[in-house]
Amino acid sequence: MDSLRKMLISVAMLGAGAGVGYALLVIVTPGERRKQEMLKEMPLQDPRSREEAARTQQLLLATLQEAATTQENVAWRKNWMVGGEGGAGGRSP
Repeated sequence: MDSLRKMLISVAMLGAGAGVGYALLVIVTPGERRKQEMLKEMPLQDPRSREEAARTQQLLLATLQEAATTQENVAWRKNWMVGGEGGAGGRSP
């Protein structure tokens, strides 16, 4: 009888803990409207940010392609936007 009582108390305590946890989760979780607002505020949702990221990606790929086709160490350039031939290449001081 005593073990049955302990088991019922344990089950009740676990159930109460789970109930409190679920209630806190429901309270803290944002609603659907707030979720949509948060998604709009995220980076790269703005067209300007997306264009800037795409341009950066293009520059990176162009630099990698040029580095693959030349013997020059492109990491030593002062200005990476300028080509290696007659540009601002060379070591930084």
